[in-house]
Amino acid sequence: MSASSGATGASLGHRTVFTRDTPELATTYDRIAVHQFQSGKQLISDLNISSGERVLDIGAGTGRLAAYVAKLVAPSGHVVGIDPLALRIKIAQSKAVDNFEARVGQAEDLSEFADASFDVVYMNSVFHWVEDKHRAMAEIFRVLKPNGRLGLNCQDTAHPHEAFDFIRCAFTEAGMELGHLIEHRSVSLPDHELEALVTGAGFAAYECELRSFVDLYRDIDALLAWMSSSSFGNSLVNVSEVDFARLNGVLARLLEPKRLSGGAIRLERYLAFAAARKRR
Repeated sequence: MSASSGATGASLGHRTVFTRDTPELATTYDRIAVHQFQSGKQLISDLNISSGERVLDIGAGTGRLAAYVAKLVAPSGHVVGIDPLALRIKIAQSKAVDNFEARVGQAEDLSEFADASFDVVYMNSVFHWVEDKHRAMAEIFRVLKPNGRLGLNCQDTAHPHEAFDFIRCAFTEAGMELGHLIEHRSVSLPDHELEALVTGAGFAAYECELRSFVDLYRDIDALLAWMSSSSFGNSLVNVSEVDFARLNGVLARLLEPKRLSGGAIRLERYLAFAAARKRR
């Protein structure tokens, strides 16, 4: 992206590692990522996607949300899902139907798509992972049709997920180096930077709203499995079995007040939902 809109915070410069993903992480994510799917459905509802539209899902993962959108645009519409993680795209391809296809690709390079080829582009819990956000936003602007819609949700710096705060505290209390925890807060975006990125790319009618979600985890193992799989191995990096057991014990104590009567752990998650249109 050529625009430099003044969004120049540390949150714009991080290196996302895609090589840590494994078949186990990919299949675990496909099985348990109900949280992202539910917030994704809200994003889709905001965009008013309808039959006949051509839609691009950037960061489609294992394709659950893209397959859902394919039903909304049927019978004449089409959905393309891209993701840099080949293992997850392989799972997404198993869900493909006549009007949904999944390919390896990433936000910064949409060169395989022609100018003005999509009615809608969306990113569900993805944009905070994109390394070159300026370039990605320019590419999205290019492939959208005039008056085309952009929708995304991402983590907000001022409102970290409760889960990450508890895990960060557990690392500190367990005497473990935070370098092992590549936490999502480090790739979150302040609202003013997000707005500058979107409007700086040429989008109009920008709107943003912070929303909260309640997530339930049956136990600590389920929480940590979600964290590792949703970050494709970029969290809890190189933690030994001994340290992991110590972390688990500290977390169990810290999270006790968050347990419901049935034993599930109740945590809040926050996402900024942003939408804009490409000028005619």
